[in-house]
Amino acid sequence: MGRRRWRDGRGELVVHGGATVPLEIATSYRARTRGLLGRDAVHGAMLLSPASSIHTFRMRIPIDVAYLDRDLVVIAVHTMRPWRLGAPRLRSRHVLEAEAGVMAGWGVRVGVGVSVEVG
Repeated sequence: MGRRRWRDGRGELVVHGGATVPLEIATSYRARTRGLLGRDAVHGAMLLSPASSIHTFRMRIPIDVAYLDRDLVVIAVHTMRPWRLGAPRLRSRHVLEAEAGVMAGWGVRVGVGVSVEVG
């Protein structure tokens, strides 16, 4: 599917066979390092790209984390509490973050593909 290049901004996450949810896109170093820090809630999801691992240091809420390969197929999904360090995923190119518990309802699970709609 080729290399994806997005810019910091907003769009929609389309889960194949599942939900469409609001999406924040974080591609710059600054936006990726800020991520969801300091938030008490998340409206939709955040895409960090490129990314192969994350941490939840200084986060206020637990989050669901989905690791995506280069073709935007989910390779792992975990729930992480604050103050944790996620193990790097070798095939991961992008990471989705959302409030804990919501990804299962959206249909995000290992093997499912997603799309990012911008504009």
